[in-house]
Amino acid sequence: MEEINYNSVSSITFNELLSIVGEDNISSAKEDLEKYGQDETEDFVFLANVIVKPSNVEQISKITKVCNKHKIALTTRGAGTGLSGGALPVKGGVLLSMEKFNQILKIDEQNLQAIVEPGVINYVFQEEVKKKGLFYPPDPASWGSCSLGGNIAHSSGGPKAVKYGTTRDYVLNLEVVLANGDVIWTGANTLKYSTGYNLTHLMVGSEGTLGIVTKIVFKLIPAPTHDLLMLIPFNNAEKACESVAAVFKSGIIPSAMEFMEKDAIKWSIQHAGEVNFKIDETCEALLLVEVDGTDTEVLMKQCESISQTMVNHECGEILFADSAEQKNALWKIRRKVGEAVKSNSIYKEEDTVVPRAELPKLLKGVKEIGNRYGFKSVCYGHAGDGNLHVNIIKGDLSEEAWEKELPKGITEIFELCKKLGGTISGEHGIGLVQKQYMPIMFSDNHLNLFKQIKKVFDENWILNPGKIF
Repeated sequence: MEEINYNSVSSITFNELLSIVGEDNISSAKEDLEKYGQDETEDFVFLANVIVKPSNVEQISKITKVCNKHKIALTTRGAGTGLSGGALPVKGGVLLSMEKFNQILKIDEQNLQAIVEPGVINYVFQEEVKKKGLFYPPDPASWGSCSLGGNIAHSSGGPKAVKYGTTRDYVLNLEVVLANGDVIWTGANTLKYSTGYNLTHLMVGSEGTLGIVTKIVFKLIPAPTHDLLMLIPFNNAEKACESVAAVFKSGIIPSAMEFMEKDAIKWSIQHAGEVNFKIDETCEALLLVEVDGTDTEVLMKQCESISQTMVNHECGEILFADSAEQKNALWKIRRKVGEAVKSNSIYKEEDTVVPRAELPKLLKGVKEIGNRYGFKSVCYGHAGDGNLHVNIIKGDLSEEAWEKELPKGITEIFELCKKLGGTISGEHGIGLVQKQYMPIMFSDNHLNLFKQIKKVFDENWILNPGKIF
């Protein structure tokens, strides 16, 4: 594909955008461009020419038409919590913030559905549906700050995905603004859909490269009324990984099954601050296992079965969280791991995923590759669905080794994922930082199909350019 030359925002174009959103919702001030030019991906900063903050779908349609007419790059941004650089305006142009699209429009208790805007924060939505006795399961670690639109862009998962699925499994229909400014609904508000190509599923995970989501229709489910939480230590991290598949083989599907290496736990406890929790020095890894449902006797029996499986895999003393306070403390440790790693060192995070039974081989392989290339890794993630977040720590690596040798090691990690039947991203997306590794997973023919789909939706390639390909 030949390089596309995008136009900058001229004074004429700026005035066109100003007339659409008003002077309070447009900015080209340097401090604003810097703030909106970064997310949680390493230390990248890319400056757009201008930031716009529309408040309705008609404004977004007009903005998109302006950018399409002048061939100006248009990057949509949610809450800025991404880890793959998916919302960074790498080609300059217009940065479209969805922060004003923050309303829960309807919770339909009869049909177990909700209609929401993409700027709603995941946790806020979770709490609102919970008041109705309903449940929206996808809960990324950043659920307190990430937006539902960003979750749509990456088909985000989280701890509950092992039992309940990812964002994709709860999206029924989407209102989308296309690159030419047209507004469409992608499907229907129904549980079944067999009416032509499923554009809803195509949009989910497309990282803002095919259209701009302005409304979301979610499926909801009844909320579980009880949950039990166990913390299970292991002196051998591979044994911890081996135990995961054994639990599912026994017929039990936990509502969460999280893996954390010792350094991940230690750093997270330090970062969390007020959490009072100690781990044994001989502990190399922990599993955080939750079961949920409506019958406490059934849940207790499941915990007993899981405990026996863990003992068979040489675990240490199992801790049961016996209060809501203990549960919250343990979940806080898990959810703070990513922040803790970032605060400790320059790092790169890889979002590897394999069939769960292959998790021990993946963990072992990551450590062996690290030894060959001289880097340390801190691993944690959603063990129940084989999703291992590999945080590569710069430590004492030279700049030359970090820039030139490390990509070779990452390539080997991704090649191992493919060999084990997995792929290079489970929930963080490809965005900017992983696109160079896409040929590991896909042939030229496959990538060309992606590009042809992109061109059908976005002829001038204005939507979130520089991502995925």
